[in-house]
Amino acid sequence: MSVLSLRRSSRSHGVEGPVVVVVMDGVGVGAEDEGNAVWLARTPVLDALGRALPTRQLRAHGLAVGLPSDDDMGNSEVGHNALGAGRVFEQGARLVNQAIASEAMFRGETWRWLVDGARERGAPVHFIGLLSDGNVHSHVEHLYAMIRRCDAEGVQSVRVHALLDGRDVPETSALAYVDALEAFLAGFARRDYRVASGGGRMKVTMDRYEADWSMVARGWNAHVHGEALHFRSLRAAVEGLRAADPGVIDQNLPGFVIVDEHGAPVGPIRDGASVVFFNFRGDRAIEITRAFEQETLTSFDRGARPAVRYAGMMQYDGDLRLPRRYLVTPPAIDRTLGEYLAAEGVRQLAISETQKFGHVTYFWNGNRTEPFDPALETYVEVPSELRPFEERPWMKCAEITDRLIDELKTGRYRHARVNYPNGDMVGHTGIRDAAVMAVEAVDLQLGRLIPVVTAMGGAVLVTADHGNADEMYELDKKTKRALVHADGRPRAKTSHTLNPVPLHVALPAGVTVRLRDDQPAAGLSNVAATVLDLLGYSAPEGYDPSLLAE
Repeated sequence: MSVLSLRRSSRSHGVEGPVVVVVMDGVGVGAEDEGNAVWLARTPVLDALGRALPTRQLRAHGLAVGLPSDDDMGNSEVGHNALGAGRVFEQGARLVNQAIASEAMFRGETWRWLVDGARERGAPVHFIGLLSDGNVHSHVEHLYAMIRRCDAEGVQSVRVHALLDGRDVPETSALAYVDALEAFLAGFARRDYRVASGGGRMKVTMDRYEADWSMVARGWNAHVHGEALHFRSLRAAVEGLRAADPGVIDQNLPGFVIVDEHGAPVGPIRDGASVVFFNFRGDRAIEITRAFEQETLTSFDRGARPAVRYAGMMQYDGDLRLPRRYLVTPPAIDRTLGEYLAAEGVRQLAISETQKFGHVTYFWNGNRTEPFDPALETYVEVPSELRPFEERPWMKCAEITDRLIDELKTGRYRHARVNYPNGDMVGHTGIRDAAVMAVEAVDLQLGRLIPVVTAMGGAVLVTADHGNADEMYELDKKTKRALVHADGRPRAKTSHTLNPVPLHVALPAGVTVRLRDDQPAAGLSNVAATVLDLLGYSAPEGYDPSLLAE
């Protein structure tokens, strides 16, 4: 039983009804231009919130969410960690950077276990992960550092299974990373260091929340069995797949295998090998980890599962202990908002569709899968569809709202949190007009939800975890104008942004508050204390302060 406790607040901001946090995933505050799907969207509810209610902007990237620098875009993982934890923890990218710079990673037991095993067996070290410097799931410099260390420690054979990005970086930027990797590997002339397989991140390996296990199956078949389209080099794979499907973007490239001059795969994962999944972010790493580690897996037919030494860059799920071995210890996030409320006997509701369900549960709770008190917490997952997001930009937002309103009307819950994935998932497609519709769909749900909550005497905090749909075109860094293709079309942007996010506070009739103006650098981590303020509690020691003025 938790020993945590909260003090009742001496302030008068507590409301009688539920306090609901709405996370409009990927809806930031950007420039008012033709690339901003949020600005272009018809959003009467958000517009009214911005005019009539306490409102401000929050930082949602870089140092404000525990990333290495303010040049790093925020993401849903660190954003929800900050929202739920009430303060900022150093996150995966930063921790890995430190572990490599200090060489602590290479002195660790897991690295020794991987490298010693490969050398003893004369087997390769395989690296699987996102070939990108987006710094959201991975960073290519981490891969390079590990390969250099393999060379320094006498590892004769290395294989890279390169997942192509086009989501956290420009949508067709793969060849820049491909050429750099192939040139890098060629520099180890005395070693056998090669690319073995790969594919686009939204087609192979990197599924999350069990939305589409067929992605993992395709990756497994390419990486492990050497079964996919054959090419002689990584560059040839990208060029060939683009030629076969003009207009395809990197994240949607199918799986492929690199073969030698005889047509044989150069690097299927066999018994005795060591395998590193080098992404540091957990959500899209868990399923492939399960495929390597679980004795029994019914989600797809693995065929013969190789006996390998497997490790992740980090432990991706502390509750499930996945993976069992990892190179860098993840942030130890404790004393989250959800844990405090459970200790106080406060009933909580968390709801989203599959694509973001883990964000309002696992990440919100500090990378913890299970509820703190199942008797007090209800987690609702609305199943996502597998259709392309641009074809159904409304996704399941209406169904989420239906269930949320039904649950709130029972009167059981004092706190609820909901994620509408539309702005992020559709924003990642790079299709601006679909993103406009996605934002409009979310606005419609706010128009349904807010009156219900305020009529119950409750409050709604409307915010976002990071930007995305607010910047759908690639911008020139100096002029801030849209970059264009040779035919004059704007270059689509599929990654997150560095823009702030909104915070609107909707209150019941007769309740008035104002937001503090002495916290210009406030970020997502201030939301937890603000929720507690509205529930009538003082923030715990160490929490970033509430944004409600005295």
